[in-house]
This record gives sequence, structure tokens and C-alpha cells, in this order.
Amino acid sequence: MSHKTSRWALPAGIDELLPEQTRKIEQLRTLLLSRFDVAGYDQVIPPLVEFVDSLLVGAGEALTLDTLKMTDGLTGRQLGLRADMTPQIARIDAHSMKSEAERRLCYTGTVVRARPDGLGGSRTPMQIGAELYGVAEVEGDLEIIMLMLEVLQAAGLTQMVLDLGHVDLFRELAAGVGLSEPEEDMLRDALQRKASSEMEELLSGLDLAPEYRQGLLALCRLHGEWASTLVEAEALLRPVLTDTMKQALERLRTIAQLIEQRFPSVTVLVDLSELHGYHYQTGLVFAAYVEGLGRDIARGGRYDDIGQAFGRARPATGFSSDLRDLLRFFTQTEPADRAIYAPARYDNEALMCEVTRLRGLGRRVIMTHRPLSESEARLVPDTGATQNLWQLMGDTNHG
Repeated sequence: MSHKTSRWALPAGIDELLPEQTRKIEQLRTLLLSRFDVAGYDQVIPPLVEFVDSLLVGAGEALTLDTLKMTDGLTGRQLGLRADMTPQIARIDAHSMKSEAERRLCYTGTVVRARPDGLGGSRTPMQIGAELYGVAEVEGDLEIIMLMLEVLQAAGLTQMVLDLGHVDLFRELAAGVGLSEPEEDMLRDALQRKASSEMEELLSGLDLAPEYRQGLLALCRLHGEWASTLVEAEALLRPVLTDTMKQALERLRTIAQLIEQRFPSVTVLVDLSELHGYHYQTGLVFAAYVEGLGRDIARGGRYDDIGQAFGRARPATGFSSDLRDLLRFFTQTEPADRAIYAPARYDNEALMCEVTRLRGLGRRVIMTHRPLSESEARLVPDTGATQNLWQLMGDTNHG
């Protein structure tokens, strides 16, 4: 029987973690949550399943095709497995907690997707991230991006590329020429793929002023080193620049300059064709890349008013990553004591007291019936004050 038809085969894009990986990922998760904690971010645990009309409201509507759905046997209503935790965190901020001027929340948990996120992506990412609510100023963007980079560095990443974009540039141009929603979607898709020839073909069929046509085409090639790219953007877009677009370019410049100063090992780029999450992002978008991974290692952006559907619209920004992606770069491991083996003699009071004492000290003690190797049988706890547990039993026939 082939692997593909085996009853033990897992669905494509769904995998499992074995003991060594699990131990390592728990070390990583604990480390990163501690970094969130010292930065003032409180952890929340959203439910894995929610009613679809809550899970996909507002910004969550963009996740419809990624959400696995089922019928609730108790109510008959449709349930959805969360495909992303950001809308859930927005609901918690807006509906489940008392009002605060600023709120910092972090989270970690598995999400389930109907389709993988990019080539080689998992359908069950172990998402970890942070969200900042109530700060509209550029300082909010800087806080989140710096936190993201610090977390990635803590996970073992050194040389990274930070890609910055801003959805307001394309959105303002699209609004300025009165594009219909289908036209806007087709242009956005071509721009995201940097398909300049396809964009030219699409624009040729529209009645646009020359400066807007050139402005939209310019977005396709405005990517690279941040300082020169922003200078070029101001020159190429000058005929169509609105105040909103000027503010977007200025915010990108401020962020790029400060991140470059604070993180000299991070290469900062600007990409004005980067529009991930376009339907719910409201401004800055960003993503971090590292050599050896064919997709972003973390991403985020601003999504002001995401909580409007839950009754509380306010500024919001955040980022998320997949712990499984981070795991391949994580090398920090705590010194692991060798396991101490004890005979499975639960009626021996002296033995059980010693096992309890050692486990209380954090030592790993395995009570076993199997024959042991000579090195296992002779293992003595490092305190030097404890006899070999097999000797404690007077057992000489164990190896």
C-alpha cells in the first residue's frame, strides 16, 4: 500500500511534531512569550472554533476561502475553525475586555487553513504574534516592528530583510481614477505579482489620465533600498500625490531610518507593490525575510478600525509568525540532564521517596521494567549523595 493511500497518511499540508521537536518548540514558545511579557503584552487564548458569522465578520471576511466550516450539532449554526487569530484578538479587545486607551495583547496557538499559505506552507501553522490597540501614531508602528525583530533575533535569526510597504498609495490612485471593484482587484493582483506587462494591458483598456496611468505603472518598479526608492517615488508620483500619499511616504521614511539605526544587521527595503492583506490593511504593511525560507518569516501591518464590526473601532497594528518556521533557526537548548532510570517497584518505600525527591529537584526519573544498558544502570544523580537507584533496590540483574 502506497503512502498516499495508507490509512495512516496525514492530509497534505498537515503534520505532527515528535518528542525532540516538541521539546524544542516548547522552549522557543516559552522564550518568545517571555519577550512579549517584558514588553508589556498580555497573553490571551482565543477559542479554536467560533460561529462563522463572528469569525468572518469585518476583516475576517478576507479569510472565507481559508476557513474550514462545519455545522454545530447543538444549534445548527455554522462553525468555523480559525484560519488566523488577528480577527479574534480584535474581538477580544473590542468586546471581551474593559475599555483601555492602549492595549497590548499577545497570543500563540494552532490555526487551521483550508489551503496552505504559499508554496510549502503548512495548513496548521502554530501562530504566534502581538497586537497593539489605541496608538495611531508612527510610534505604534515602530513599537510593533521593533518587537517583531527582537523576537526573531531571540529565535536565532541574525541577518534579515525587512520589507516595508503602504497600501494607501495604490488605494489613493485607484480612488482617484474611479476604478470599479473588479478593475481594482485585477490591477492589485497584477501589481502584487509585479506583472508590469499585464498591468499595461489592463490599463490600456481604461480611460485614464496619463499621469495616473504612469503612477500606477510606477508602483510596479518602486522597490529596493529604502532611501533611493522613496526619492524615486516622490519624483515619479509627484503629479498625482495627494496629502494621504505624502503622509504614507513620510511614514515609510521615518520607520526605515529608525529601524536601520536600531537594527544595523537588518536590511531595510521599501516595496510599493506589496499589498498583502489589502482588504483589511489600512496603511503600513511589512514582512521579514531570511535566507533559506522561500516566503516571509513574519508579517504584519496596520489595520485601524478592525474592531468596528464588534462595536469598537480604533487604531490597531500587529504581526504574526509561525513557530514551526522559526524552529529551523532556533539553536538554543537548555542543558538536559540525562534520564535517571529506576526499577518499577512501586511497593518499595525507600525507592519511591528517592524518586519523588529527584523529580522535585527537576530531574527526569523513568521507572521502567526493561533491561538497561551498563551506562544507564550505573547512572548516579549529580548530587553525589544518592545511591544508584538500582543499587538502592539491591538489584544486580538489571543490565
